[in-house]
Amino acid sequence: VLFRSLALNGLFILIHQHNLEYPDFYKKLYTLLDPSVFHVKYQARFFHLANLFLSSTHLPVYLVAAFAKRLSRLSLTAPPQALLMIIPFIHNLIRRHPACRPLIHRPSGPTDLSGDPYVMEEEDPSKTRALESCLWELKALQNHYHPDVAKAANVLNRPLSEQEEDISDLLEISPLELFERELKKKVKRVPLEFEPFRGLFGKKGDVCAVHFSLE
Repeated sequence: VLFRSLALNGLFILIHQHNLEYPDFYKKLYTLLDPSVFHVKYQARFFHLANLFLSSTHLPVYLVAAFAKRLSRLSLTAPPQALLMIIPFIHNLIRRHPACRPLIHRPSGPTDLSGDPYVMEEEDPSKTRALESCLWELKALQNHYHPDVAKAANVLNRPLSEQEEDISDLLEISPLELFERELKKKVKRVPLEFEPFRGLFGKKGDVCAVHFSLE
């Protein structure tokens, strides 16, 4: 993945600065997005470049929608540390391209895989039907077991701000760092019993205390 993304980076420079024509550039980038991308050693470098490649506000709406939807679908099986970067990554794509906002504001859209028109297996972004779908996967992540992931996904319940989120600090977060962050959190004391505990057999007059004795 790293070598292919670095090769695309060289192409991107030639296209951006020297007017090289390479129509399949974003198609090649799109095909690099698969479940393994969250587990490679150079994940941070890959998503740094992907963020650079998708930074232009002049990209076609269908293309941005396809990337947002594919990342959203991949997020269903991604580890928590990757989700903390992917969710704001998707939000930033939508901020740059307001025409993609129906992906997060479509009440009649699909709510699971069975009714989703998006074609995950299609390698051509223009044929994925992403614009006909919605990001229901991010809605599902609002029930994620990790509270930070659920909190990040809950941003969709509010209108997206115009200001992009800085994901630079999230690119290289590791499972160990995430674990240590949880250990440092102060946990509030919660009641484990609705009634105060009074002795082995409960309150005076309890049926167990009437029929049993420790003497």
